[in-house]
Amino acid sequence: MAFEPPRRLVRALGETAPGGDEWLEKLPDTVSQAVALRELTVERVQVPGGRSSLVLLVRRPDGTPAVLKLAPPRARPEAERAALAHWGGLGAVQLAEPFTLPGVLLLERLHPEVSVRSLPEARALLEAAGTLRRLWVAPPAGHAFETVAERTGRQAEAMRASAERDAEVAPLVREALAARDALLVAPPEERLLHGTFRQSKVLAGDRMPWLAVGPDPVVGEPAFDLARLVRDRVEDLVATPSGGATTRRRVKRLAESLEVDQERLRGWTLFRAVESGVRARRVGRERDAELLLEFAGWL
Repeated sequence: MAFEPPRRLVRALGETAPGGDEWLEKLPDTVSQAVALRELTVERVQVPGGRSSLVLLVRRPDGTPAVLKLAPPRARPEAERAALAHWGGLGAVQLAEPFTLPGVLLLERLHPEVSVRSLPEARALLEAAGTLRRLWVAPPAGHAFETVAERTGRQAEAMRASAERDAEVAPLVREALAARDALLVAPPEERLLHGTFRQSKVLAGDRMPWLAVGPDPVVGEPAFDLARLVRDRVEDLVATPSGGATTRRRVKRLAESLEVDQERLRGWTLFRAVESGVRARRVGRERDAELLLEFAGWL
């Protein structure tokens, strides 16, 4: 089929593969194969879509609406498939079929135009937190999911390299790395985590009011997962004089409502914000970097 990948996807993939992307070049053929294999009817490409995958709204042969998602290997789509299978639709979008092709997922259709982010902030945080709680289950025995220690270890190496080249971010990087080291000493019981949870990753559904999508699953303590939610709508937080105080209240409120240690949540929020800010700065997204690093400074 003829289609144009969303600009957001092309731009994001360019950040991680500046020399060219073989997966993106083969994407039209991969889409055609996946559509033909299940005799799907394509309605449209979801725009703006995600930063690491192509999402198509499709219909199955019997007319049932569904979503066809294609992602490159570096986005770990097979880990996503395994996590969705383990959750079995409880709190997360459901696999419509267990397998189509490597890197291709056929999912139930939610309402992509309606996310928790569309709600007023207080209600959005409440609904997002409730959804996240359902996902925190024990990982399957003998799982192959990446751990929080492994993922943040790779990120820590990149952060150190950036700090060596950029003295401006070095103090925050040192603080974030020290927080990570302390958090990994005696972590609480491990759970299967969404990995990249935020308000825009929770969509309205028919089976349940709200369901999570787009996990990059990881196994570790819940505070790591919740940390990304703390900084949701960071641009609004930075735009207000009380942004710092509001952020600290949010840490306290979320920690209490989901029964995680407040100081551990603060530490992971700091690490994840600095990591994201340094990475944004490294690839030239200066505005994003500025927001994230200012936010991190409040913690």
